Amino acid sequence: MEELNCETVFTIPLFGGIPISESVVVTWIIMAALTLLSIVLVRNLKVENPGKKQLALEAAVSGMYGFFEDLVGEEGKRYIPYLISVAIYLAVANLIGLVGFKPPTKDLNATAALAVMSIVLIEYAGFHKKGTKGFIKSFAEPAAIITPINILELFVKPLSLCMRLFGNVLASFVVMELLKQLAAPLVPIPFSIYFDIFDGLIQAYVFVFLTALFIKESVE
Repeated sequence: MEELNCETVFTIPLFGGIPISESVVVTWIIMAALTLLSIVLVRNLKVENPGKKQLALEAAVSGMYGFFEDLVGEEGKRYIPYLISVAIYLAVANLIGLVGFKPPTKDLNATAALAVMSIVLIEYAGFHKKGTKGFIKSFAEPAAIITPINILELFVKPLSLCMRLFGNVLASFVVMELLKQLAAPLVPIPFSIYFDIFDGLIQAYVFVFLTALFIKESVE
């Protein structure tokens, strides 16, 4: 139960005090690290005779872009940079426990924020594609009788994305903490490969995979 409590690291003395939780600080660290890494990786790019680093980077970006393009289709290509950004952030956030930090995704506030961002983008994608009239009309498709269900989906989708990510990451973190306390030092290693690495990457994949499918559904 202690893992459900978000520890406040410090408080910003504005508007009566704004508490900054540990998950926010770790997210800032991830953002700074990814920003610095991006700056380093894109330095000295060449159009002709690119080096191995550039070729590897281009292959990785092209691979991710192609993966999401297959999911969202031609109409959803403009949202691929968001999907790639979230995928990278979630992968790092879920794996950061390997270096001693608590994953920010075990904080319900963090996963809820990600879910709300994704759902806002999903609904915007539908609105941008169909216009005001088409967007409103889509709630009555394929039949007017299921309009309440379509409206309910606006709340079910973010809740599903949020709780799936939060529940799995928190469960993996708690299990690993118990194993570290109760088992011998070497026993948790194979479990860490699953809970900290494999499961963390799977949850990042599932989150962006579902977001991409919802975007495709919204623009169809």
